[in-house]
Amino acid sequence: MTNRHKRIERGLKSTLIGILVNIVLALTKGIAGYLGNSYALIADAIESASDVISSTIVWSGLKVASIPRDENHPYGHGKAEPLAAVIVSIALFIAAITIAIQSIREIITPHHSPAAFTLIVLLGVVLVKELLFRFIIKIGEEEHSTAVKTDAWHHRSDAITSSAAFIGILIALIGGESYASADDYAALFASFIIIFNAYRLFKPAIDEIMDTAPSPEIENEVRDVAGAVPGVVGLDKCFVRKMGLDYYVDLHVVVDGDMSVRDGHEIGHQVRDIICRSNPKIADVLIHIEPHSFQ
Repeated sequence: MTNRHKRIERGLKSTLIGILVNIVLALTKGIAGYLGNSYALIADAIESASDVISSTIVWSGLKVASIPRDENHPYGHGKAEPLAAVIVSIALFIAAITIAIQSIREIITPHHSPAAFTLIVLLGVVLVKELLFRFIIKIGEEEHSTAVKTDAWHHRSDAITSSAAFIGILIALIGGESYASADDYAALFASFIIIFNAYRLFKPAIDEIMDTAPSPEIENEVRDVAGAVPGVVGLDKCFVRKMGLDYYVDLHVVVDGDMSVRDGHEIGHQVRDIICRSNPKIADVLIHIEPHSFQ
């Protein structure tokens, strides 16, 4: 198994774990919210259910991104990964708006205070979701996967909504019937947090689809490695773009203008090989040789 496939497998496994955990949490929160008369908890269950759908989209995106390059896709299928992240971000927006609308309805509709046992359920949910977030975000950061990081922040959003629900229910229980709608206000507050996180996830995914240049560290690393190759007089343009979990580099290498085409071609190959070896996340480097005159 290649290094690239190992990285994709890590992303797939982490996403699958998230799907299984979210199924259990969505059922638990939904039942507890219904029996405990807490819309904040039911809203939390809706958010977890949307997590199941979004994580499935992320998993599918990674699966497509893992398909090797072919005649119709010479750069591979990596764009499926940020595309999945965009879809997940939109799903977050929709879930947040749904929760906000229903929260407002619950606020203007008189109802009983939620049951105390819902607090225990929420404490467990916050703990599980925060641990899941830390586990998946670590993999997303290590593999530079926009979709996996988006999936991780979806879990953090769930932890935030559960925390807000906990505070709202606690206020409702302490304050009595006059504060019965506190958990609904908590759900409304949580929906705004979800919208904010959805935007934070949406922008980098769109940037990747639009081939926005990644962080300058990648380019600096490429220049440092290429500049150390014997025969390289200098470096001109360097463009880096991200394609799924991989990076593709276009680099202009300056060599002695009096050397033979064969020698310049050989230096170009050396530069390409050493860059790819220095960073396994760089899938390919396109070298353009430029002549330099010492006169």
